[in-house]
Amino acid sequence: MSTQAVLYLIAIILLAVAALPVPSRGFNLAILGAAFALLAYAWPVISA
Repeated sequence: MSTQAVLYLIAIILLAVAALPVPSRGFNLAILGAAFALLAYAWPVISA
C-alpha cells in the first residue's frame, strides 16, 4: 500500500468519525480529515 493510499485511508476514517455525534476535545476531526485528504492529494507533488 502506497503512502498516498494510507493518507487517504486516514482521511476517510477521520471524516467518518467526525460525522458521528461524539464530542472531540480541542480539535475538529473534520478539519483534520480534510487536511489529510489534501495532503494525500498533493503527495505526488510533495514527494517528487
